[in-house]
Amino acid sequence: MKAIVFYFQVHQPFRLKRYRFFEIGEDHYYYDDFANSTIINKVAQKCYLPMNQLLYELIQEYGTNFKVAFSISGVALEQFRLYAPEVLESFQKLAETGQVEFISETYSHSLAALKSKQEFQNQVAIHRELIKKYFKQNPKVFRNTELIYSDEIGEYVYQMGYKAMITEGAKHILGWKSPNYLYYSARVPKLRLLLKNYQLSDDIAFRFSNRAWDQWPLTAEKYVAWLNSINPNEEIIGLFMDYETFGEHQWAETGIFEFMKALPKYVLSNTEFKFMTPSEVIENFQPVAALSVPYPISWADEARDLSAWLGNEMQNEAFEKLYNLEKYVKLIDDPQIKQDWLYLQTSDHFYYMCTKFFADGDVHKYFNPYNDPYSAFINYMNVLTDFTLRIKEKLANEFGDIIPQSPEEIEALIEKYKNQIQKLRRKLRYLKSKHSQTPKK
Repeated sequence: MKAIVFYFQVHQPFRLKRYRFFEIGEDHYYYDDFANSTIINKVAQKCYLPMNQLLYELIQEYGTNFKVAFSISGVALEQFRLYAPEVLESFQKLAETGQVEFISETYSHSLAALKSKQEFQNQVAIHRELIKKYFKQNPKVFRNTELIYSDEIGEYVYQMGYKAMITEGAKHILGWKSPNYLYYSARVPKLRLLLKNYQLSDDIAFRFSNRAWDQWPLTAEKYVAWLNSINPNEEIIGLFMDYETFGEHQWAETGIFEFMKALPKYVLSNTEFKFMTPSEVIENFQPVAALSVPYPISWADEARDLSAWLGNEMQNEAFEKLYNLEKYVKLIDDPQIKQDWLYLQTSDHFYYMCTKFFADGDVHKYFNPYNDPYSAFINYMNVLTDFTLRIKEKLANEFGDIIPQSPEEIEALIEKYKNQIQKLRRKLRYLKSKHSQTPKK
């Protein structure tokens, strides 16, 4: 038995509006509603709606023989609800077929796993509840933002109850080993690792419409021939890609929808492969070896590392200043502060500050609202400055001049208030007791 796993990432950030220095302290709303609404509806018409309908028709045609998996970020789900409810309904229609698996991730599509275990767990919990709410599934498999994975992150994920993670089949990690098997975490052997075959995935995601590519045009017949040429002992082909591949990165005119429509027929009639969801792979295959990943990997660009988000001084400064606020945000009971905290963690904000040159650069330019990374940095830092001022104001109102500055001070403050509450409760019990003993006239 051999498996093909189609996994699609669906994500759109809440993009920030142009936020100038003189607006700091005056304007506390940071988001470009017009751009966000316009982009969601544009991609809905070009990708989400036609591709969801195509997948639904394939499931109707092939039944249990055709299956796919999605991860949809929490911020994307929110924008579907706000701007394009028909998209959310079309994903729900797919969920009802029973042939589509929805995978857990962070609510904000954030980099929290690299900085805060507590915040990471919180965002995963929020996202898991959204999957239950919208799709009636309790996710068993996890994918981190942009397939970011390390041994430490795998341990966090296993502690949250997940059986498996999907990540990149990075060459510098695998060495001579093939990505076409199931592996397990070197640190947590019970956590299964399902890997992306980046060659076959990128043939669709990045090279499909490239007329300079020596394999253009790519047809379903040709692709199936490649599948059949794989070592017969290899078991699993992970085809992982952005969902916007279909209709947005690769326009309908390229034939991408026709390719996808034809592929299941050729796979099922001419190969030994079956389409499976990640959970089915975990149930039907045994891992062949441990995979040790001491430093984080991702599926971004040729380096397969974190440099797309944390590769320069601007990105690192913004990242550090953002997460330095975490301990204060957790002291504040304000829904708008909490919401902004989640939205500002979205990894795209740091990605827009990237100064690297990407081999697949044209794809990565999509939906970037800035002309250059320096503008992205300035805009984000202006917003972050205003957000910081709001936090300071809230803390001053709550605690006066005694604002805790460290985790130890926060714990001491919590303990102090606990003791005060206990004293007040004892006093209340005493007063109630005394009142009950007072003779009534």
